[in-house]
Amino acid sequence: MSPLLDASACQNLLRSFLAEDIGTGDITTETTVSATQRARGQVIAKAPLVLAGVELFVEVFRLLDSTTKAEIFSRDGEELTPGKIPAQVTASARALLTGERVALNLLQRLSGVATLTRRFVRAIEGTGAEILDTRKTTPGLRALEKYAVRVGGGKSHRKDLAEAVLIKENHIRLAGGVSAALTAAQAAKGRARWIEIEVTNLDELRAALAHNPDVILLDNMSSSLVRKAVSEVRQHAAPNKIRTEASGGITLHNVREFAEAGVDWISAGALTHSAPAVDISFEMEPLV
Repeated sequence: MSPLLDASACQNLLRSFLAEDIGTGDITTETTVSATQRARGQVIAKAPLVLAGVELFVEVFRLLDSTTKAEIFSRDGEELTPGKIPAQVTASARALLTGERVALNLLQRLSGVATLTRRFVRAIEGTGAEILDTRKTTPGLRALEKYAVRVGGGKSHRKDLAEAVLIKENHIRLAGGVSAALTAAQAAKGRARWIEIEVTNLDELRAALAHNPDVILLDNMSSSLVRKAVSEVRQHAAPNKIRTEASGGITLHNVREFAEAGVDWISAGALTHSAPAVDISFEMEPLV
């Protein structure tokens, strides 16, 4: 399994997914297919895609049948064309049938995230900006979806609330303003990887700059306003001293405008919450 994934944690997730799907037993398979029947299943790309999760796909069947044998022909991150076969699995026919939906759901979902991320990354090539994910992930799937973003060429923002300080609109309102929130946040400096604050206009930006946070998030600003904000940040501090991040309303159609405005990071919740599952099939045949 990829070193970017915790094998034990992934197996526990897969077991829980299988338990949810199987319930008290796969009555269709158990009544129609012999327990001694062996079969081979081939994964087939039905559309252009970036592969992500192929080892997880195989692991589903290994959990159901320890004799499972797999041949992996394409690795995560590879771009596949329709008809390409990235893997095939030989196992108990019952295991293949019972695990098919969980395995395919994951492979289609993660490959969809990786495919969309690759499109965003390609859209800003040459600008120096980086595409980041967000915490807008499916509950229970965060580690896997963030892995798929990295497979697609993006970077991970905070993995959880403990990793960094990110002061957002509601924090600012409840803390009593930008200055009050940033002053209070200094208490986390020893355990937070960085301190970041969200601003929505130039007045808030100037208030934030007085406290020299590590990152300033320019939220829901137009690309032209982002350009002005980046210029002010650079005038305030040496380049890269304070990072800038654009977020809110980022799409494939406008992402390059924001990248060319000079930000360091562009975060897009769409990478994980709006990525469509890609079309992949799993076709089986019996073995004598």
